[in-house]
Amino acid sequence: MFLFRRAAPRDSLATLPGFETERLRVAALVARDAEALRRLTDDPAITGAVDFLPEPFTLADARGLIASARRGSDRFNGVWEREGRALVAVVGTHLRGEGAVEIGYWVGGAARGRGIATEAVAGILDLLARRFPHRSVVAECRPGNVASWGLLRKLGFRDTGEEGHRPGRRLLMLARP
Repeated sequence: MFLFRRAAPRDSLATLPGFETERLRVAALVARDAEALRRLTDDPAITGAVDFLPEPFTLADARGLIASARRGSDRFNGVWEREGRALVAVVGTHLRGEGAVEIGYWVGGAARGRGIATEAVAGILDLLARRFPHRSVVAECRPGNVASWGLLRKLGFRDTGEEGHRPGRRLLMLARP
């Protein structure tokens, strides 16, 4: 008996490669990462800011989030410090209709303010530009989230003037050269 796996379509996040920077390793979260994801994400500062994360964030929630990537339209990438090998952040990528990819991210408390999100998101944006040159890249952010708003602006996102789909958020779009 032969089992054939269907290849992931080109317009899928399932085959987006991982990458490394000088400080970080970024790759798709897999089942064995569930406990590390639970530890990182079960923080009221994270669950209170990311509207789809329950509080508390349990091991079952972590497993479900990782499993959601099987569809190919969502992917949660773990961001690990190369030196300490700790999971310090997550960058989500989500196909939105035919024309956009949305990004979002959260960073653990001890890693905040160290440029980790900037480094990881910049790498993800580079991958998305190569894989999906026909799609715009968008993000939703609360204007009051000064750190995240600043990060997105630094990476080239511009406020569209539109409200996001999530309450209290604005839609930003990456300005491509």
